[in-house]
Amino acid sequence: MTSKPDDWQSMHDGRLSAMIEVAQAAGRHTLKYFGTRELVVDAKKDDSPVTVADREAEQLVRKLVGERFPEDTLQGEEFAEKTGTSAYRWVVDPIDGTKSFVCGVPLYSTLLALECDGEVIGGAIFIPALDEIIVAGVGQGSWHRKTASSEWTRASVSSKTELSTAVFVTSEVGSFAKRGNADAYARLERDAWVTRSWGDGYGYLLVATGRADLMVDPICNAWDVAAIMPVIQEAGGTFTDWKGNSTVRGGDGVGTNGHLHPAVLERLSD
Repeated sequence: MTSKPDDWQSMHDGRLSAMIEVAQAAGRHTLKYFGTRELVVDAKKDDSPVTVADREAEQLVRKLVGERFPEDTLQGEEFAEKTGTSAYRWVVDPIDGTKSFVCGVPLYSTLLALECDGEVIGGAIFIPALDEIIVAGVGQGSWHRKTASSEWTRASVSSKTELSTAVFVTSEVGSFAKRGNADAYARLERDAWVTRSWGDGYGYLLVATGRADLMVDPICNAWDVAAIMPVIQEAGGTFTDWKGNSTVRGGDGVGTNGHLHPAVLERLSD
């Protein structure tokens, strides 16, 4: 039986409720730097951008989780994994869509997932600049709130069954070519009704709320999609890697309304 996030306080010793609170606290911290022209952008070893906002938001997650659940493991994008002794692991991407953040585009997100014994049991996608959030607990549903002052509503994917009527979102078109699959993007763009980018975590939120129908990540890490899997699945959709495996550590990701999943995987195959 599903329940609203307001009733999750006792689940997993309060971890599911804490997941929502911590994701929002970290996301709101990034607003301190969002849209500021003096923001310094550094390049990581893979040439991807990182800012003080990324680092401080992740440090805040580590602090808040560490205070309440010091025995838990925590994996993040910006710092080394902190190994714990419990069955729980937190996975955080403090700013998913740093390029959007740097450019002043309000579609970046803070992603936070909770795992137990290696299985993802909860996820949160928070869009700080829009104050929009979607959260999920396995077996509890996927829940969307447009602003902090609005009510939680049950999220559900679209019912479209034909790619020709579908909205396809992704983050960077060039990422398909980087992994040698430019043709896969061309096939999806050709067969979908509408294609849009600026995806990242926001793209998956659109799929989970039925505003888009498929989101594809050609290259990703666990922190990019761990929070995504439960959000999509609990909204009635499907999340896998490009081979169709139900994993957040496959190196790529596909989130759809479920009906379109086989057709999307077919077009992603070499």
